[in-house]
Amino acid sequence: MSDPLALPDLDALPPVAVGPRLDALRAAVADAGCGAVLVTHLPNIRYLTGFTGSAGLLLVDAEGALFVTDGRYRDQAADQLASAGAAADVVVPDTVAGQRAAVAERVAAAGVARLGLEAEHVSWAEHRRYAGAWFPEVELVATEDLVEGLRLVKDEAELARIAAACAIADAALAQVRHRLLDEPSEAELALELDTAMRRLGAADVSFETIVASGPNGARPHARPGPRRIVAGDLVVMDFGALVDGYHSDMTRTLVVGEPTATQQRMLDVVLAAQAAGVAAVRAGATAADVDAACRAVIDDAGWGAAFLHSTGHGVGLDIHEAPRVAATSDATLAAGQVVTVEPGVYLPEHGGVRIEDSVVVTDAGCRVLTRTPKAPTP
Repeated sequence: MSDPLALPDLDALPPVAVGPRLDALRAAVADAGCGAVLVTHLPNIRYLTGFTGSAGLLLVDAEGALFVTDGRYRDQAADQLASAGAAADVVVPDTVAGQRAAVAERVAAAGVARLGLEAEHVSWAEHRRYAGAWFPEVELVATEDLVEGLRLVKDEAELARIAAACAIADAALAQVRHRLLDEPSEAELALELDTAMRRLGAADVSFETIVASGPNGARPHARPGPRRIVAGDLVVMDFGALVDGYHSDMTRTLVVGEPTATQQRMLDVVLAAQAAGVAAVRAGATAADVDAACRAVIDDAGWGAAFLHSTGHGVGLDIHEAPRVAATSDATLAAGQVVTVEPGVYLPEHGGVRIEDSVVVTDAGCRVLTRTPKAPTP
């Protein structure tokens, strides 16, 4: 039998091909009534082009695409777009004014009358600059989810990267969980977990690792601090690894020593709630249904008011992305989406319990990517 916590072969990950994504975006832009869209959110640029740098603009019009960056990425941009199969012209002006001119000239040459901007990612100050110095003769249109809508369903290359990130996180926790018995501080244990993920192949951590013990665990997003982890503590550990731009997300709650009766009940209730939520995930289910499945178990236990957050979220190039798994969500799950299921109960006098998996939605249910056992022993 294969080891469920075996490390992935990162050199064997399938290549990411972005070519069809630009055509899909063009169709979405046309449906939005725009002649072109200016993509500025770097994860969206990466999704469409394969570019991994920290500065770039991507203009996508009906006939083609223009990618603009600065001199730091002259060679990298050309190499990455070519290897990913992104059909875009690459321009590297010397100055910001040159970048502006290159984009404005392309907009004018394409005869664009209505230019879409990413409403979720363009600040008021940026909008003023675009409306003034950049595109004074063009109507600017606030668009939503043009690229994010394409990103909802992951292809096999994306799923392989998320699964690899999950596997690295699993292996890292397996390496460090015994340290809970040595009374480390929360900050020390978080650093050891982060270091283990990097040593196992992660490019970075997905977010600031949470290690929250004792009363700190009753704060869902507590930051690790100097508090020592001691016998009797529930310890909430929420963390993830980053592999080739893709995130993982997992929470496990461990207990040092014997839990009290209330702590054991918290662990049992949250485990049952999380299992109910995972069982509710399938293509065609609503995100609100998944949230309700988790919440019903916790409500029945009398702790509904102690479940302080929504049940989950999408995971991909962003650690938090669509779809939201919440009572207020109107999303319907589709095969190929990756979401988290992470109910919790938080009682300041007893601590906190949260259990979270990242799962791939399938037609028949879901495939769990985070494989660490949920037993609370270190």
